[in-house]
Amino acid sequence: MLITDNDTAVRDLLSSAKVIAVVGHSDKPHRTSYQIAQFLRGVGYTVYPVNPEVSQIDGQPCYASLADVPEPIDIVDVFRRAEFLPGVVDDAIAVGAKSVWGQLGVEHGEAITKAEAAGLTLIMDACIKIEYNRLMR
Repeated sequence: MLITDNDTAVRDLLSSAKVIAVVGHSDKPHRTSYQIAQFLRGVGYTVYPVNPEVSQIDGQPCYASLADVPEPIDIVDVFRRAEFLPGVVDDAIAVGAKSVWGQLGVEHGEAITKAEAAGLTLIMDACIKIEYNRLMR
């Protein structure tokens, strides 16, 4: 179900979520994915970095795939190019994640079709930090 334009549903998701997997989490502090993940940790979420090119970030393990994340995932936050979103949706469905969040510029029609068929909540082309600050503060 696509909920990008439903403030109540987005607020409910952000309120109920505890665990966020950040796909494409960089180990470089100047990168947006790193900064957003730090923000999410700072407001109380458990954040798991997912990036097969990096073994650890700030001394914490970085996971090669969503399947490697050691606990159930509430939100898969995607910092990859839009063409990779359908594959991330497939991976999120396979691990039983509750939702997928495509960051600004990350949207794909096939991802909507796959998410809706699986009953997976989907947000696209929206920054989780901006939405958190707008809806939760």
